Amino acid sequence: MSANEQWQLSAKAAELYQRIPARYILGPWAPLLVERAAVAQGERVLDVACGTGVVTRAAAERVASGGRVAGIDLNPGMIAVARSLPPTAGAAIEWHEASALALPFADSGFDVVLCQQGLQFFPDKALALREMRRVLRPGGRLALSVWNNAGPYSTAVGKALSTHVGPDVALRFCASRRAPGGAELQRLVADAGFAAIDLRIERMTVDLPPVETFVLDHLSATPVASDIAAAAPSVREEIGRSVRNQLHAYVRDRGVSYPEETHALTAQVS
Repeated sequence: MSANEQWQLSAKAAELYQRIPARYILGPWAPLLVERAAVAQGERVLDVACGTGVVTRAAAERVASGGRVAGIDLNPGMIAVARSLPPTAGAAIEWHEASALALPFADSGFDVVLCQQGLQFFPDKALALREMRRVLRPGGRLALSVWNNAGPYSTAVGKALSTHVGPDVALRFCASRRAPGGAELQRLVADAGFAAIDLRIERMTVDLPPVETFVLDHLSATPVASDIAAAAPSVREEIGRSVRNQLHAYVRDRGVSYPEETHALTAQVS
């Protein structure tokens, strides 16, 4: 999940985001998206809604020193964390604080545009996709992903928050899972002027540390962090206990391993 027009984080939460969801929940998917895009050495790549840059850095390694990579995110905390991390091997990365609805780049400047788990947050998805197409050269490629469903972990956290904190907090936490379905996703991309659209469901087993403590750390890196911090210690304990109990079928060696699915779409500028 990435900070953008509807999902803002404080500076502290952005730092925690890099250590927790970027590492455990989003990070494992980053190489897969870069692979689906067939990012090659020397190419120019833009990562839209880059967050703290997990996909951006994977792309930079692939294009190597002869390529160009840029990451944009609307959230200043995310960009600050991205800039503070050690340089990756490969291309130097340009970081931009900007909206996906008005990309600060000239037409036809990139070979590839990537967007991992960002599209669902944009208030105008059609405009964001038209902007992505605008900055791609003829023959350029788009690769994006959005969750296919809520998944066991997010479902469990949503239920625990609804019960112990409030349904409004649960709704805000689950925002990243309210993504376009497959048919709508294909229609949006086609309407933006892309061709050769290919949509697949990718599956992965996600491994988390002991979940009763992990979930509280995770929540501290989301827009509901202040609600969790304000809750009584007993409430926080109940959240952890509830999530652990709901995921009992996935417990492995103290942590949990559960199945996750995402829509992965590729398309091309004709």
